[in-house]
Amino acid sequence: MDPVRAVVPCRACLSGEDLDWLGGGRSVSLALGLMTTVEVVAEPASGGEGGGWEEEVWAFLRARVPALDEGPPAVTVRSEAPAASGLSSSTARIVALFRAFTDAAVQGRRVSDATLTRWAYEFEFAVFHGGGMDHLAVVQGGALLLEGRETGLPVVRERLEFPGEWAVVVVDSGTRKDTGHHIRDVRAQLAAGDPVLAAYRAAADEVSGRVWEALRGRDLAALGAAMADGHAAMRDHQRMSTPLLEELREVALREAGLPLKLSGAGGGGSLVGVCAAAQVRETVARLARALGVSHPAARVIPTTAASGVRREPVPVVEVR
Repeated sequence: MDPVRAVVPCRACLSGEDLDWLGGGRSVSLALGLMTTVEVVAEPASGGEGGGWEEEVWAFLRARVPALDEGPPAVTVRSEAPAASGLSSSTARIVALFRAFTDAAVQGRRVSDATLTRWAYEFEFAVFHGGGMDHLAVVQGGALLLEGRETGLPVVRERLEFPGEWAVVVVDSGTRKDTGHHIRDVRAQLAAGDPVLAAYRAAADEVSGRVWEALRGRDLAALGAAMADGHAAMRDHQRMSTPLLEELREVALREAGLPLKLSGAGGGGSLVGVCAAAQVRETVARLARALGVSHPAARVIPTTAASGVRREPVPVVEVR
């Protein structure tokens, strides 16, 4: 069998954490060029590694795609995104497995992006009970304005290409997130009608509107201010930040003039900021030097926006 490869971006949440599954609010996602690659091969390639989830994804597919073998083929998995960092590296891996497995199994045709997104969401929801922002973000790519729903995938209201004159800076704190615990806590708030959660939802929705208008208007200063306010809402209403993350934000603003926002929920993970592409090298160098002294475990990772897993048109099949 010839190798079949799927390459999937991760994503940053620019605004509206949790609103994709809380409903009644907007969120903004951005696919990032930190890629996860899954390759289906006859034998595992040297230097690669299995990424987990292979057996579970294959079992899910066997219930929906006829005539699959009993067990999954061998795969190698490589990821450029830091794990458990709020950049949706786990969803990128799951989507890449779905894409690679289905491309290998459905010869001559391709399971549609809509079907792939729905399957990946249903698979991951059964485990984590979270939302569908991540799945839409990594499949569709670019920047998405999403309207959340309490059940099912959020609605994509608009999609924009990220300005080419901008770059993204990721600051990986080196601390892992606990998203599962966070989702359980927030679902309990939702069931109880917690006014604190309602206040957060209103604040985050308002910020998402400002983030989207800044993207549409290519206003970098307005985007940074809105993302900073989005972080403040996460921290002050829902306690999603940590002292370490706040220290990293202070260093970035002081030493590089870069506003940072926590991406994803759960206490830990990565912060993201946006700067002019022409200044990204200097911004990263200044920030890396400063953090190398004060927070040597943190990593500064420059990246760009990504276009998602979509590719040239080929015959597709919708599978229910």
